[in-house]
Amino acid sequence: MAHDDAAQFRLTVVDQALRLFAERGYEATAVDEIAVAAGISRRTFFRQFRSKEDVIFADHEFQLTLAAEFLEQAAGDPWDAVCEAVIGVFERFTQWRDIAARRYQVVRRVPALREREIVTVFRYERLFTDFLRARLPEVPDLARVQFTAAVTATHNYLLRRMVRGEPGAAVADLRAELALIPRGTQESAPREELVVAVFPRDMPPRQIADMITAKLDSL
Repeated sequence: MAHDDAAQFRLTVVDQALRLFAERGYEATAVDEIAVAAGISRRTFFRQFRSKEDVIFADHEFQLTLAAEFLEQAAGDPWDAVCEAVIGVFERFTQWRDIAARRYQVVRRVPALREREIVTVFRYERLFTDFLRARLPEVPDLARVQFTAAVTATHNYLLRRMVRGEPGAAVADLRAELALIPRGTQESAPREELVVAVFPRDMPPRQIADMITAKLDSL
């Protein structure tokens, strides 16, 4: 099965599973019901997915694969490459908005699925951080982690707005917000030099000023 055909097949199963979860509840929906709705056998289902939980996040697996492929081939500025990878993820979710919206409704009702979602978000962050570690070994690790955390959080915030149908959550909005996130290569502001002067308590202020001015002129 070709790459695109396999992805479309999995998305079809995901779509049917999420529809059933939304209508009947996650716990009340059996694997056999998902297979019937998707027009596949139980055996085919388990060749593609390990469990009902895997179905819910299957499109994320596809997204992570595509993001990794994009980064592997990326040239130019690594910080920008991470942003473009995130934008690619967001663009695909806008095309699969119904699936993303149904998952949002299902996941928010099931604590175990919310925990799985947190793990999935971390996998995006780890992918982006590992990429920056390989491309920018001289950058402090904290700067890389802070950047990927901010990029991922920005994406997720706007994604939730998008699936809820709220304004200000288009690809252009994401691109604008990502551009505002500081890159770790920005140099810190230069530190100002301090001069410490020691003088007798009873020295006249004017004499102190003259002495400091003379010393500064000689530095």
